[in-house]
Amino acid sequence: MESTPPLAATLRRLELLIRERGLSQSDVLKPADLAAETALPEKHVRLLLKGGRVPDDTVNERTCARLKFVAEAHMARTKMRLSELVADMHHRLGISEYWARQICDGKKVPNIELLHGLVGYFEIEAGEPFFTNSADKALNRALLPILQRFEPEEDPLDAMLARHGVVQTDLRLHGALNEEQRRLLVGVLYSVLSPEGDTKQ
Repeated sequence: MESTPPLAATLRRLELLIRERGLSQSDVLKPADLAAETALPEKHVRLLLKGGRVPDDTVNERTCARLKFVAEAHMARTKMRLSELVADMHHRLGISEYWARQICDGKKVPNIELLHGLVGYFEIEAGEPFFTNSADKALNRALLPILQRFEPEEDPLDAMLARHGVVQTDLRLHGALNEEQRRLLVGVLYSVLSPEGDTKQ
């Protein structure tokens, strides 16, 4: 499994690809949207995008802050009042209304079991790490899909040959194969090579 690149590397790759398309960072990266997606303060997002560092915090501090952010966003989206959200959390998660209110206010840290329940309750696709990741990891995770949209697609012939340990020069540079011939070659290779990288016997 590939490791997630650090934020600095992602930003460098994004900056290069953005410049190649004649755009600027502000055309592509919207701090307000990234803040909403990560539950980070917008000022921290702006600072991180510039290569800066945000103040250190503990896992408990960031978990509380992000739960408060998520609860407020949930209320804004559903038009629920805090009292209604608290009552619903009490009913669905089996916690006291006092605890539910403390969590929504960012004043109490849930245990692992309750945090797992809150991930489901608020429909957090990223799971528990959404609340516990450091700011740079949280922002990096949000930037990776944007980076993926900008990166050129991998050539299927190059990818297949690389998987099978074949080092080759890009044939297109020499005009050896046109696109139709390359597609035919890819089809032939798929027919004789297994997905695991072994030649069919």
